[in-house]
Amino acid sequence: MPSSAQQMHGYYAARAAEYDAVYRKPECQADLRAIEAWLPARFDEGRAVLEVACGTGYWTQFIAARASRMLALDAAPETLAIAKTQVPDDGRVEFVVGDAYALPKGHGIACHAAFAGFWFSHVPLSRRREFLAGLAEAVEPGARIVLIDNRFVAGSSTPLSERDAEGNTYQLRTLNDGSRHRVLKNFPSQAELEAAIEGLGASPVFTQWQYFWAFEYVAA
Repeated sequence: MPSSAQQMHGYYAARAAEYDAVYRKPECQADLRAIEAWLPARFDEGRAVLEVACGTGYWTQFIAARASRMLALDAAPETLAIAKTQVPDDGRVEFVVGDAYALPKGHGIACHAAFAGFWFSHVPLSRRREFLAGLAEAVEPGARIVLIDNRFVAGSSTPLSERDAEGNTYQLRTLNDGSRHRVLKNFPSQAELEAAIEGLGASPVFTQWQYFWAFEYVAA
């Protein structure tokens, strides 16, 4: 069986053209408008930002308006191709194909902040520390790190289809072409998030809306 990372890559490559439909769910619109206004202010104006799993660039556009530079990384070239059409081509954003577990440090950009939207829920429990440690190494000390992801809301969220021996949960998702994909999707609590950054970050702040949560902290 393919690894969870391989499954995720294949799923998002196949989903690229329809990905942004998730941002049109009627029940989520009030939350999304609130987050779109809230997110840019999390980053100091004129600083460089690393974005992990930027996807189609939906969130990139809101952060780029405030950042001096952005390094936006994703594993799927298919989603990056869409991102390049959605984010203004003013030279501030560099899109790169990359691995969230082997983050680049630099590319000529000293990043003083980082953002990962709707990615942490796809990180296996056994790799959370690995990902967060790599993220801390990829940015400057004292960088502000912001994670945003889904809350599980019955009737809106795709039902959970299984739980593995490690405690990871999965959803079975169907795309427009009829293909079905087993997708790892965890829903961490505030306590789990705070425990995950122990020794890697400080000053955690947890914010939640009806359908989403945000977790921000300062890299050690």
